[in-house]
Amino acid sequence: MADSLVIVESPAKAKTIGKYLGSKYIVKASMGHVRDLPKSQIGVDVEQNFEPKYITIRGKGSVLKELKDASKKVKKIYLAADPDREGEAIAWHLAHVLDLDENAQCRVVFNEITKQAVKDAFKTPRQINMDLVHAQQARRILDRLVGYKISPLLWKKVKKGLSAGRVQSVSVKLIIDRENEINAFIPEEYWTITAQLESGKATFDAKFYALNGAKKELGSEAEVEEVLQAIKSQNFVVQEVKEKERLRHPSPPFTTSSMQQEAARKLNYRASKTMSVAQQLYEGVELGKEGTVGLITYMRTDSTRISPTAQEEAKGYIDEKYGSDFVPETPRQYSKKAANAQDAHEAIRPTSIFRDPETVKPYLSRDQLRLYKLIWERFVSSQMTSAVMDTMTIDLKAGEAVFRANGSKIRFPGFMKVYVEGNDDGTVESDKLLPPLSVGDTLKQQEIEPKQHFTQPPPRYTEARLVKTMEELGIGRPSTYAPTLETIQKRGYVAIEEKKFVPTELGELVIQLMEEFFPEILDVEFTAHMEDDLDHVEEGTEDWHQVLGHFYESFEKRLEVAEEEMKEIEIEDEVSDEICEKCGRHFVYKMGRFGKFLACSGFPDCRNTRPIVKDTGVACPKCKEGKLVERRSKKGRIFYGCDQYPTCDYVMWDKPSTKPCPNCGSLMIEKRSKQGTKLQCTQCDHNEMNEAEDDE
Repeated sequence: MADSLVIVESPAKAKTIGKYLGSKYIVKASMGHVRDLPKSQIGVDVEQNFEPKYITIRGKGSVLKELKDASKKVKKIYLAADPDREGEAIAWHLAHVLDLDENAQCRVVFNEITKQAVKDAFKTPRQINMDLVHAQQARRILDRLVGYKISPLLWKKVKKGLSAGRVQSVSVKLIIDRENEINAFIPEEYWTITAQLESGKATFDAKFYALNGAKKELGSEAEVEEVLQAIKSQNFVVQEVKEKERLRHPSPPFTTSSMQQEAARKLNYRASKTMSVAQQLYEGVELGKEGTVGLITYMRTDSTRISPTAQEEAKGYIDEKYGSDFVPETPRQYSKKAANAQDAHEAIRPTSIFRDPETVKPYLSRDQLRLYKLIWERFVSSQMTSAVMDTMTIDLKAGEAVFRANGSKIRFPGFMKVYVEGNDDGTVESDKLLPPLSVGDTLKQQEIEPKQHFTQPPPRYTEARLVKTMEELGIGRPSTYAPTLETIQKRGYVAIEEKKFVPTELGELVIQLMEEFFPEILDVEFTAHMEDDLDHVEEGTEDWHQVLGHFYESFEKRLEVAEEEMKEIEIEDEVSDEICEKCGRHFVYKMGRFGKFLACSGFPDCRNTRPIVKDTGVACPKCKEGKLVERRSKKGRIFYGCDQYPTCDYVMWDKPSTKPCPNCGSLMIEKRSKQGTKLQCTQCDHNEMNEAEDDE
């Protein structure tokens, strides 16, 4: 007969832990939070020191009954929710509804769900940490005050259904500010001159660097012509050869933010998908005879710290697998990524380095395997020696002009044997070799290519870039990045085009009003300072009532001014030229989660909708009569199909090119590669770089 009840958040976690603890323990899931502030009212008594009013979440009555019934049959209750503020709050709410003594040693935490870690945790239960609870409660109340006080104002003055969030509003403003930068950007002309040179059988490129002994930037065609005249009929002679050794160090193991960024770059995962798959790996996967095992440590963390035990295990594995040359003299230590990092947990790492991706492959889904491989490789590489790069810079003189060529090669791969971090453009560093040359060598000139370029505006935010920026600015915390990105899309304040955030008219209007009446909410420093205050509450150095009181004092005054001075704004739908085939009325443009769509102006009498399609200018290769248009799937993913559907059912995911294949005349599609965008024929082996792509 069981004598202890253990409560966790999810059935998957309950299943894994139950197998470790044995028959003396009943393990049940609370299915997340069991109590929360009511949806129908603000649920916070501002006059009574911000006292929250908690109610049982709708649908959780049966879960609570089951937990209460189980609790009456055991001598001891353990609360084993996740090891963070949210988990601590869940444990506190459970303790309240189960009438547990607030001083009871009932809280059990572990950073990884493995047999040893779980058993060790149950040897040292502790009291519920009320500082953590207060920090989570303060955040919840803070967000409730902002949302439930500003939102009704926006409903009354602008449009029903609008809402304003604290961290979400700052994120939308970042996206709008970037869009304004792009719109205000004035391109500047610049030129490059590339010389293709030959040394024996090797060819390499050198770029124009200096003229008449001074470094020179080329800003016009006239300046280019001056250089071309200076090198006309001149030989290219090696003037200087510089060779250096450069160390390249590994990236630290993943934090929540860096994992989301790298999964976006290398796996094309949305932040929400990354966290969902990581949760599965953390909670446990069935590994055949080994049973259910949590494969990674807790995935909500801003720490790059690694336990000495894990480092020792990594050292032994690397020595055995790759050799002693790949083991650093002392274990690598990584400092906090940011001054505001909480450093509450370890970095994200595999629970055992010996469970390599190939070993666990048969038991994982494709998504799980890809993310696990990324986490495993990142951790292993973080514990390896630095790579040694040989770099070479060659200056070549042609008359009074100097051209420069740069090259590098990997002398010793070190950590690069396992993993190399990606860039936002999807590229990774690779060898760019130059032939062995000596001062005085004369090279044969193959081609001189002058090329005009224009400076590019800053890029729109991808999810990865926005998460990185939020982390750098101190906005939000590891557990809030993915939910924030989801929320601003659901509310229709931003849309995603070509995997980049674009503000909507609605988003711009709401932020404009917020900026006028609630500038503090949109101020990055103010928001970051609020996050610091919540951290201080967690540390026990600040009282949560005072944090809320200090915020609400000025916020309440802003509300009164906005109530008086904010003008009512009527948002009129933009009418399109297209006619509804069901009722004959005009379609109007509406904003949805995945961007604009057409809806009948006769709503609610007529609920007809239609997607907005973009003509690619490419004829359908199947029926030859229709054109390929851009569409969106139900999940918001862009695809391309024939506009004669359903008569013609031709569809494709890749973007079609207007340029036909020079070999066979067939349709070519755009494919991303490490070098840029390539055009690839759909019928033959021809492929080429897309010259129409931006220079930058």
